[in-house]
Amino acid sequence: MIKESISDRLLKATFYVIIAIFSVYCLVPFYAVVASSFTTESEIVKNGYMLLPKKFSLEAYKLIFQDNTIYRAYGVTMFVTLIGTALSMLFTSALSYAISSKTVKYRNAIAFYVYFTLLFHGGLVTSYLLISKYLGMKDSIWVLIIPSMISAWNMFLLRNFFATIDDSLSESAKIDGANDAYILFRIILPISLPAIATIGLFYALGYWNNWFSALLYINDPHKYPLQYLIQRIMNNLDFINQVAPSANVNIPDYIPPAITVRLATTIVTIGPIIFLYPFLQKYFVKGLLVGAVKG
Repeated sequence: MIKESISDRLLKATFYVIIAIFSVYCLVPFYAVVASSFTTESEIVKNGYMLLPKKFSLEAYKLIFQDNTIYRAYGVTMFVTLIGTALSMLFTSALSYAISSKTVKYRNAIAFYVYFTLLFHGGLVTSYLLISKYLGMKDSIWVLIIPSMISAWNMFLLRNFFATIDDSLSESAKIDGANDAYILFRIILPISLPAIATIGLFYALGYWNNWFSALLYINDPHKYPLQYLIQRIMNNLDFINQVAPSANVNIPDYIPPAITVRLATTIVTIGPIIFLYPFLQKYFVKGLLVGAVKG
């Protein structure tokens, strides 16, 4: 074993201190959001954001969870995120493997067709007409999944990762009689966990934060996802705050919970998904580095 010198230990200790300070610098604002969401609106207005609130209050969370709508929206978002991520990874992996395989005859033409969608988009009107009128998916929960099932950027990132895998693995499997489906699911994907975790996290975040599709295509309140429901709650609060002064509504020592509700919605919406990142962090970094080796 090579013994570290005193200068190496001091340098390593300095790096640890810098990383610790930077971590605290990043965590303090998030902790301030969490702490300030458990106080009253009047305290926020008077004293600003606090690390230790003087008055504890659950008013913002009671407003958000006042009925069962929020729980139903959580269920819709969980379903869309889980099923959407699984289907997206299935189709994206299949398309990426086909384009990366040198035995596919028209793989360059298919890659250009996918790449073309990154440069040009049909627009909102044409997409709305296609999805709602011709595909008949309006007011269906699948409209939150199918239109965004394959991302061209994620597909190319995964294709670049597949391109770094030695061709001898698939060639030897074909000699033994394996087909492409067996090679993909039993050979390629098991050794591609860094890329799978990275792309899966991208898809999961996209499905979890998607609210614009619900705004366009969902009219049934039972099918509202969480992000869109939170958006409606915030719009209603803004409307109340604008109408109350003009209507001469004045309750002594009461301020409508606008800021605290925004803070509480931040915690409610990012809470479940933020705990997923620590388990995928090592794959996330490695997948980005390896997937960017080849273009």
